[in-house]
Amino acid sequence: MQLDPRNIFVIDFGQLGDVVMSLPALRAIRARFPHARITVAVGKPGGELINLSGYANDVFEVDRVSLRDGAKLVSIGRILKLVAQVRKAKFDFVIDLHSLYETNLLGFFSGAAHRLYASRPNRSLDFLANFQPRPARERKKAHLIDRYLDVLKPLGIENPPRTPVLNTNAAADFAVESLLKKEKAQSRQLLAGLFPGAGHAGRIWPLEHFAELADHLIRNDKVRVVVFAGPEERAMVPQMRTLFPPTTIFFDRLTIPQLVSAQARLTLFISNDTGPAHIAAAVGTPVIVLMDRPDPHSFTPAGPHNRLIFSPTIAKITVAEVYRAAHELLALSRTEQLFGRG
Repeated sequence: MQLDPRNIFVIDFGQLGDVVMSLPALRAIRARFPHARITVAVGKPGGELINLSGYANDVFEVDRVSLRDGAKLVSIGRILKLVAQVRKAKFDFVIDLHSLYETNLLGFFSGAAHRLYASRPNRSLDFLANFQPRPARERKKAHLIDRYLDVLKPLGIENPPRTPVLNTNAAADFAVESLLKKEKAQSRQLLAGLFPGAGHAGRIWPLEHFAELADHLIRNDKVRVVVFAGPEERAMVPQMRTLFPPTTIFFDRLTIPQLVSAQARLTLFISNDTGPAHIAAAVGTPVIVLMDRPDPHSFTPAGPHNRLIFSPTIAKITVAEVYRAAHELLALSRTEQLFGRG
């Protein structure tokens, strides 16, 4: 199918980590259609990541949780309003990377003449797509980055760069440097970030382990430790302050752009298996991810220096095991500072 769209609507409804993993696909769409206007529909707070990526002209933020969990009549009203807004934009091409029943319907009712949908067995309404050829069925065992890129193969996009990349902005950089200065963190001091939270209780490494790890890093490696907490972890911060060494910096009120800037300033980021680990990797910071499973899965952060530590039960991961990986990455960073990157 010959196609020269001028107004593209990309549906990218995923969790924070999913949005990061969709960035290579968005970069590929921008490269394939450099003169088109691209609008990305995304859930909150993923819209701020899309803005930082620079791949979209506009971001269409949708509060999917309220649509899903709100009062039925209110949700129906919001959905109708959403459809009206999308139709008003007069898109000529829809690419649905997420491809669920509701997103396929949104693409269909957009009025766009061309519709390319990911093909997800038992989750997609494939008959509503009309782009030929159609993408292959979703490879469930493939990494999510590659699944997103598979959707674009009918556009002739083959073997694009697959590492997510996020940029920082000047305002957030300035805000983070001001916060670090307030904490008396030296400009060239190595910073190790820790994220003790997670979206699921079974993914959380014990808080006491994180505190012990922080103590090892401070005493043995002479770094400043920065503990990050989002809205879901904010209630844990008072307890954290009693457990962690007194020199620990706590960042629990950052905006998404500030989180990106802060993670770009780190030498190392250690986290449970959750969205901020993907953001850290996308700004080029080596990450150590602690995972409650015996082997890798399709949602791990992409990056050359990342370390994944597995256990069927996350509490059985030892502090010594995590510290050993952290110490190695810190040593690598110091070597690169001295001799430059090879």
